[in-house]
Amino acid sequence: MFQTVTLALLRGCGTMLELFALTLLFSLPLGLLVAFGSMSRWAPFHFLVRWPRLLDQKFFRWLSTFAPVSWLCNVVVWIIRGTPLMLQLIIIFYGPGLWFDHNIWSFSSGRMTACVVAFVINYACYFSVIYRGGIQSVPAGQWEAGEVLGMTKRQIFFKVTLLQMIKRIVPPMSNEIITLVKDTSLARIIAISELVKMGEDFMRSDGITWPLFYTAVFYLVVVGILTLLFNFLERKLSYFR
Repeated sequence: MFQTVTLALLRGCGTMLELFALTLLFSLPLGLLVAFGSMSRWAPFHFLVRWPRLLDQKFFRWLSTFAPVSWLCNVVVWIIRGTPLMLQLIIIFYGPGLWFDHNIWSFSSGRMTACVVAFVINYACYFSVIYRGGIQSVPAGQWEAGEVLGMTKRQIFFKVTLLQMIKRIVPPMSNEIITLVKDTSLARIIAISELVKMGEDFMRSDGITWPLFYTAVFYLVVVGILTLLFNFLERKLSYFR
């Protein structure tokens, strides 16, 4: 029985790791794009400053500084961070079936795809806040020093800002990534056979509870490996101190 349970939980662990890897693969770069968007200063109505009389009115003064890209990104991040991941997962998977004649996730791997989409959007928003905090924590004098040395904006970002940002965001990013490992258990809400669901299936079918507690061993192993990896990464980046 122990061997049967272990093999089943290993299959569930494989699904968990697949969801974890796909979420990281897409949410890390997407989070950086959202961070750039939230810091965008593009104001399409800035030309209104040419008419000082208009700026005497609050609406036109606000409109001249309105940055739509930043506003949109901040609103999306606020919504995603303000609602539970479980609810987002349910809406993304079941919502299209209510709005259209058929569910767009009805193909063979549709459940996993919907789950990945929900996780990527959720974690991209959280990562974007961490990215933004890391970028803004780099002193402005670093950027000015790069300009004095004749570096382009691209060179300053990749050779000065980005390197210092990575060192600063490793601890909060490690927390979010470890949380992602445990959040994969929410995939069972849409009947994905991940690790916890496999343990619950034994509890329902055979009336035994120990397989559910046994799943903790797999989570501890994965989190332990990630902890060692992040500790190694922090030591390698310690030369910035």
